[in-house]
Amino acid sequence: MPKKNPKKNQNKDVCERARQKFGLEKVAASHRTGIVPVAEASVVIAASSTHRREALDAVSWLLDELKQTVPVWKREVFEDGSQWKANDGSRPHEGLRE
Repeated sequence: MPKKNPKKNQNKDVCERARQKFGLEKVAASHRTGIVPVAEASVVIAASSTHRREALDAVSWLLDELKQTVPVWKREVFEDGSQWKANDGSRPHEGLRE
């Protein structure tokens, strides 16, 4: 049986909260994994509603909420080394190492 992706489930939970909070018709959010070059998007959020203000407010809220609740870690690589960074509220994954 395949393992469930907790990030995917948390994304769905946050999207459902946004749908209810802002009265959205549809909403989706995806966080990119793997190597993401500097200046490329790592998060995509789409929202639709009867009026644009609700959708725009929802996207802003969703981005902040995802950063606070979904355990996303990134490894920043520099010429002289690298380091792991977490978003607020994240816990380190046991398998992460330099």
